[in-house]
Amino acid sequence: MSNSLWPEGLPLPTMVNEIDYEAFLAARIDRAVEAFAAQGLTYDVEALETDPAVILLQVSTYEELMMRQRVNEAVRGQFLPFATGSDIDYLGCFHKLPRMAGESDDRYLTRIVLKTSSGDLGGSEPHYKLIAMSADMRVADAKPYRIGRDPTVHVAIISTDNNGVPDAELLAAVDAALQSPEARLTNDTIIVGPAARAVTDVHARVWLLPDASVTVIEEMRAQLIAAWSEIMLLGRDVNDTWLKAKLYHSGVHRIEIVSPASDKQVPFTEVAVLGEVNLELVGRAF
Repeated sequence: MSNSLWPEGLPLPTMVNEIDYEAFLAARIDRAVEAFAAQGLTYDVEALETDPAVILLQVSTYEELMMRQRVNEAVRGQFLPFATGSDIDYLGCFHKLPRMAGESDDRYLTRIVLKTSSGDLGGSEPHYKLIAMSADMRVADAKPYRIGRDPTVHVAIISTDNNGVPDAELLAAVDAALQSPEARLTNDTIIVGPAARAVTDVHARVWLLPDASVTVIEEMRAQLIAAWSEIMLLGRDVNDTWLKAKLYHSGVHRIEIVSPASDKQVPFTEVAVLGEVNLELVGRAF
């Protein structure tokens, strides 16, 4: 399964202006021609780039573009999907949720969305996930869930370090936050634990270009492991397209994924972890 903060295909806000330099310049030239005609003057050299009037219109059009772009950026900054940096901090303060020390924009945005989703109602999935992620910066992701009709709330945690496995100290910090009277509903029983791990071995066949060094193979392995550690979240699928994209390296002619044989679908309560990464050098091609 995959997840995203924003719906797919979300259009730009209507307040964001479309910017088209050529259209703006053409409109200004048309207005200039009309203004000359109104004064009884014939102006028919607007197609010449060396004409002083055209040069002035080009300058003013560029300045308008810069102004419109700045307005667009200011408007975008008021919407969570487009906000960055300090704009997010102001939006977070509006929702009474300050940024944690050292927190990235993406993580902070996730917590703000959880805050708006949970509102003032406790006991919901967004509410418990927000509490877990706010307990410690080392919480990379959290998933509250119930098993069948059992009312017990389980909260699966993955860590930013130790290959995603939370240590006892981190689990204790999250548990303390969730068990506090301000967080837990009176009748809820909450159990915090590490997320189930879906170990995924990767086997890929690789063809290098004739002049490529064999050290490329180890560089490919390292870059794949690093890329996965950056996006490792609960429910993140492992698919062929992503693996090929992250394995690709200069000097590589072709990559064929042998294992996993098909895209690996991961439930939201589990985290996919890369196991053995076997990159088989088949030969060279051009």
